[in-house]
Amino acid sequence: MKITKTKMASLGFQHVLAMYAGAVIVPLIVGAGIGLSNAQLTYLIAIDILMCGVASILQVWKNKFTGIGLPVVLGCSFTAVAPIIEIGNHYGITSVYGAIIVSGLIVVLIAKFFSKLIKFFPPVVTGSVVTIIGITLIPVAMKDLAGGDGSADFGSMTNLALGFGTLMIILLIFRFGKGFIQAIAILLGILLGTGVAYFMGMVDLSPVAESTWFHLPTPFHFGTPEFHLVPILTMTLVAIVSLVESTGVYFALGDICDKKLEDKDLEKGYRAEGVAIILGGIFNSFPYTTFSQNVGLIQLSGVRTKNVIYTAGVMLILLGLVPKIGALTLVIPKAVLGGATVAMFGMVIAYGIKMLSNVDFSKQENLLVVACSIGLGLGVTVVPEIFAAVPSGLQILTESGIVIGSLTAIILNIIFNFRKNKQEALASSDKVA
Repeated sequence: MKITKTKMASLGFQHVLAMYAGAVIVPLIVGAGIGLSNAQLTYLIAIDILMCGVASILQVWKNKFTGIGLPVVLGCSFTAVAPIIEIGNHYGITSVYGAIIVSGLIVVLIAKFFSKLIKFFPPVVTGSVVTIIGITLIPVAMKDLAGGDGSADFGSMTNLALGFGTLMIILLIFRFGKGFIQAIAILLGILLGTGVAYFMGMVDLSPVAESTWFHLPTPFHFGTPEFHLVPILTMTLVAIVSLVESTGVYFALGDICDKKLEDKDLEKGYRAEGVAIILGGIFNSFPYTTFSQNVGLIQLSGVRTKNVIYTAGVMLILLGLVPKIGALTLVIPKAVLGGATVAMFGMVIAYGIKMLSNVDFSKQENLLVVACSIGLGLGVTVVPEIFAAVPSGLQILTESGIVIGSLTAIILNIIFNFRKNKQEALASSDKVA
């Protein structure tokens, strides 16, 4: 089927809509978590949208150095939300971007080796990590649903009605909508929820009026980056976890596009993500990773051409150059945002559980890996003060449920499974001999 320019534009815009909600929610959560002003938030959202387009084009464009060469869309990583907020509050926003830049450089350097080390990240590890990510983000969503942490009307019936009403709208759209409408249920829920809030007098349009129509991105907008060891280690771990998540997306797209991926393909894909992370740090946006919701959109539409993603990337860049569009997202009430993120973060948990369904739980070792990693991840999230006596330089690691849970899963898998499988393989070869 020949795709006309009009159809190409429609298909590209469809991908933009499918990922737009996820792309703007991360800067909204991070900005609120580290206390950015409306002006700073407007820039953060605009540059994030723009960099999503740049990162996607960089990944789709396959060359000798970078690019997986598949119709993949990149967006800001949800894995980075909690660590960025913690680093920003402990070390300052300039340390956030110093850590992001260094982590991107590390990803570029390890891409070749990481493409051969995927055996250390079986479903028991990746499934546990993704589940932990979702679990640690749910408290953020629930606080927003109630009106925002520290707000005067926290937990009011108005906020609860608006938050749960938004969640109900999303569920109804997903239940009765089909195809593309179902794919953008989150975005439609946010739009309808904000519309209801407007008639309730809960929408402030002043950020839109105060923002400019056009703004060029500026390197190091929030100041010269600072480099501290603990934030760098934290963001490097986040980047590695994102690579593990992206690997699953790469193979899913490879199946959809009937393309068998080799180590070299993975290496270029990882390296492209590393470059995208570096650019995110330079222009003060975020680490970038693959967006799985766009994979589902490719399956639904049946259109697998890379030109559609190129079109979507250009659209994202143009949208990012207009701050007023980014400022529109600032009018979304916290309760509406919370209702939407309950569904989104809950889906992260569900996806993690789905990944764990491929694990052989007849082995006690796998049960212990999942039990201890998720248990510690959730425990630290609920009771972060447990490590109050730990030296301050390490607290940013111990206070993050994502980091503690992820490290636990990786280490326990090596102890229980990797070494055991290696020993079994050696024993089997000795018997054959």
